Amino acid sequence: MPASAPAPSPAASCAPDIAAKIVKCPSCKGPSIYAGSNPYRPFCCERCKNHDFGAWASESFRMATQAPPDAMDDPQERVLH
Repeated sequence: MPASAPAPSPAASCAPDIAAKIVKCPSCKGPSIYAGSNPYRPFCCERCKNHDFGAWASESFRMATQAPPDAMDDPQERVLH
């Protein structure tokens, strides 16, 4: 019985073919390979990916819920017509 090729992993079949390029890791700012062969992309390693995930999980990173106050919202700066 001939040996068959191993089945591709689900992640490999879903990932588009990405041309390999070097980018800056968002966490440590070091070089990171941005390609399908790097499971941590855009991060350079598992440590940097987990560090970023931990920051989001602990709410160190936050999305603004309201727009910052505008100068026109200040009643003292409104011009009365």
